[in-house]
Amino acid sequence: MSQDAAATVCSLCKRRDAFFFRRYSGEKLCRKCFVESVEAKVRATIAKYNMLNFDDRIAVAVSGGKDSLSLLHILAKIERRHPKASLVAVTVDEGIKGYRDEALAIAAENCKALGIEHRVVAFKELYGYTLDEVVAKAREKSGLALTACAYCGVLRRRALNVAAREVDADKIATAHTLDDEAQTILLNIFRGDLVRLAKEKPVTDEAHPRFVQKVRPFCEIPEKESALYAYVKTIRFQDVPCPYASEALRNEMRFMLNHMEERHPGTKFAVFKAIERLRPALEEVAKKTDFKECTACGEPASDKLCKVCELLRKIA
Repeated sequence: MSQDAAATVCSLCKRRDAFFFRRYSGEKLCRKCFVESVEAKVRATIAKYNMLNFDDRIAVAVSGGKDSLSLLHILAKIERRHPKASLVAVTVDEGIKGYRDEALAIAAENCKALGIEHRVVAFKELYGYTLDEVVAKAREKSGLALTACAYCGVLRRRALNVAAREVDADKIATAHTLDDEAQTILLNIFRGDLVRLAKEKPVTDEAHPRFVQKVRPFCEIPEKESALYAYVKTIRFQDVPCPYASEALRNEMRFMLNHMEERHPGTKFAVFKAIERLRPALEEVAKKTDFKECTACGEPASDKLCKVCELLRKIA
């Protein structure tokens, strides 16, 4: 329990003891009101961005971590009120030794408890390599300075899209939190990548029939609250970090943003909302990608070869 919340009553119900202090809003919440506030924010976000339709088949990207499993549980609760909608969980098995097996088991366990279909798609089956093998081969080659996360990001996006098509999904729901959104915004600004800054948003609109639309219902939920939701609801999740995570530039953005948030509560919301206000101008300036089909695999590509085939050819 936070010291700030101790010995005070909940700001919302005015009855139960508070256990969490939401610094950016000044609210002190009991467990019940905290859970309800997170669920209400997710519903409001879905409505605000018109993310889902009443009869959508939704592929939920489930890694086995706190964020994706919290999202799965909340969407399962929402879906019960919409009998024409359906959920299917999709887990990507990158092939990371000593890490992914536990996550797969936890994801399967949660899906079984919720009565949700679970589909696993593996890098090895799709690409002929596990991520461990991709990284090993990349490090053997001179001049390949990309981190493991750079390879994984490209390969994971393709794997999720392929799996979503295989289960006839209308949407892919990912558990990108407010923290993820703010980090991505700053990464793209630091890289000067205006096109990516315009494309990374709560609802994607990439114009190609082989792309399944992605939505981010957690885009206004801080990571801390996603984790706390999982603990309060006793959701079992994998809490061991990916062994490759320390290599990512994103870690530096995470550290910087967390430091700023601690000193100036609401910083992450400010970053996210600033870009949302600039969204119309960004989309006007950033060129729309004219997708074709990759000459090697037939998947959508902005050039002759898609990014996946480019990466795999470099390590072959």
